[in-house]
Amino acid sequence: MLPRNLSILRVAGALGLALAPVLAEGPIVGIVVVREHGVGSQTLAQPYLDRFAALAAELNGWGGANGRYFTSRDVATAFIDREKPHYGILSLPAFLAMRSKYDLQVLGQVAVSLAGGRQYHLISKSATDLAGCKGKTLASNHADDPRFIERVVAGGSFTLGDFTLVQTQRPLQTIKKVLDGEVVCALIDDAQLAELPHLEGAGDVRPVWKSAALPPMAVVAFPAASADERKRFQENLSKVCANEGKSACGEVGIVSLAAAGEADYAAVVAAYGK
Repeated sequence: MLPRNLSILRVAGALGLALAPVLAEGPIVGIVVVREHGVGSQTLAQPYLDRFAALAAELNGWGGANGRYFTSRDVATAFIDREKPHYGILSLPAFLAMRSKYDLQVLGQVAVSLAGGRQYHLISKSATDLAGCKGKTLASNHADDPRFIERVVAGGSFTLGDFTLVQTQRPLQTIKKVLDGEVVCALIDDAQLAELPHLEGAGDVRPVWKSAALPPMAVVAFPAASADERKRFQENLSKVCANEGKSACGEVGIVSLAAAGEADYAAVVAAYGK
């Protein structure tokens, strides 16, 4: 599962997440990336970060950009409280959990191929529908945020208490629990589902339920970013993957990078609640 998480890091680089060379008299802008359940490290993606950093800094008139990547919102929170970044690229659960605390403003969306989190599925060998999974064992590496799963993903159609929950730590481990017959069902995301055809013994495993399609990762502004800086950053989002950046974005799996607003996340914000 490593490549899909490196793609997130590369997207971060597209927005300038490296210690960029000084190109202007502007500020050194901090950006935090939170991709929960991810693996890998920023160091592995450094060549991709460097490739985009100078362009992003030049587009926005920054003196440079300094970013950090996290797979845990708890660790990310400590960094945010200490460093006061200007912008963030957050997976949907992290965005919803952090939105009120940090007064986040949505500026854009970034969709990455194979990043996961756009739709969730229940899979099983023996069950044929959601009812067939209820009351049975359920494995998932996404169950650490019950509020997100029950209110946003399930939309009220189930709670985690409807199953005998087996929490896992790794995406592939979740699927293997079903393959090995250790659990009846598993809750996975779209990236995990895409891996099924490549796994030995997965021929009898099938999706039996799916969530509604969800918004992609959110590009947000923190209070440290001024109104003028936010406006320019948002206006330049689509330019990162234009002209000389077009081929590079394609190479690192960016499907789309564009401006967005609060309305694009209104439904999931309402479902998640305050």
